[in-house]
Amino acid sequence: MPDKDGEPVAEIRPFKIDIPQDALDDLHRRIDDTRWPSELPGVGWDRGVPVGYLKELTKYWRHEFDWRLAEQRLNDIPQFMTTIDGVNVHFLHARSPEPNARPLIITHGWPGSVAEFLDVVGPLTNPAAYGGDPADAFHVVIPSVPGYGFSGPTGAIGWDVPRISRAWAKLMRALGYHRYIAQGGDWGMPISLHLGLADPAHVAGVHVNMFVTFPPDDPAAFAGLDHAERARLEFAAHFEQDKAGWRHIQSTRPQTLSYALTDSPVGQLAWIVEKFKEWTDSDNVPEDAVDRDLLLTIVSIYWLTATAGSSAQLYYESNRLDFAKTWGGPWDLAAPVGVAYFPADAVRPVRRFAESILPTLSRWTEFDRGGHFATMEQPDLLVDDLRAFARTLG
Repeated sequence: MPDKDGEPVAEIRPFKIDIPQDALDDLHRRIDDTRWPSELPGVGWDRGVPVGYLKELTKYWRHEFDWRLAEQRLNDIPQFMTTIDGVNVHFLHARSPEPNARPLIITHGWPGSVAEFLDVVGPLTNPAAYGGDPADAFHVVIPSVPGYGFSGPTGAIGWDVPRISRAWAKLMRALGYHRYIAQGGDWGMPISLHLGLADPAHVAGVHVNMFVTFPPDDPAAFAGLDHAERARLEFAAHFEQDKAGWRHIQSTRPQTLSYALTDSPVGQLAWIVEKFKEWTDSDNVPEDAVDRDLLLTIVSIYWLTATAGSSAQLYYESNRLDFAKTWGGPWDLAAPVGVAYFPADAVRPVRRFAESILPTLSRWTEFDRGGHFATMEQPDLLVDDLRAFARTLG
């Protein structure tokens, strides 16, 4: 049966995470059989994840982390599976008890998952239970990006950012949401913005907790930059030279990388935990910024679904040849856009550059703490900013 827009509505099936015990036993066996590399003395994190730190974290993963508790926490939120454009799409769908709640679709990135948002689902759907205003309530939809986690491998080429955004529009129509807000960080940023382009009649606003700006070609644009803005440009140049290796590999040879990450859980752990160290507001270890068990829940999802390689395909599809085209706009949206900037993020935009490529920019908030994984690091700040943005939409 088609929906009111004439699009066929796919069957939406209840879904429950239930990892077989054999898979957990295999994970533990592989951890026990890890062959550890050597390490140069005194280099810390400069050349990658230190062996001592990773051994301790791996020991915790093996002996103390409880996947079943993590699994139950995820299953406490209603989950579903549907088929869109020939691929399975897994999503969390938490409806608010408030009848006038706004529909909201939130998109994760890499190396994230739907587990990033466990701490914000409650406040978003039921603000009154957390000391907030019931008028700020949302019906929350959180899909796993195709190729990631329980959405699994797509089994097909061509799943780039615009295609995912079109799939999200179909998902929201299938759920009966005809006016909604899009939110995201990392890959969730371009996906949410492209969703605004793909479905302008239904997207009321887009809120992102990451925004990419590239220096313009006009040298005159640099004349009025202050010290903080120049520091952001310098950070971006250093990041591209020293910290973008993961992106180049996943954008060019995701299949080759996938053999190592799919065969070695400690390799998968190291590949992800490095980004949590470099992109968060942490001093010494990632756990300074994010909860250890939540971090390991995300790593476990990648491992248990064997989606290290399939998640990397999004890099190949979307910015193999032109990173700026995927991330840099210009964004000719009809909907208002709000940007929340967290200072330890790996991406540090310049507002005046953003205004030149985003005509509908209506809210810009700069926080004094937090980083790339805002819903894990500073959930209250992110929720408050999203609520404030939604109020401006009428």
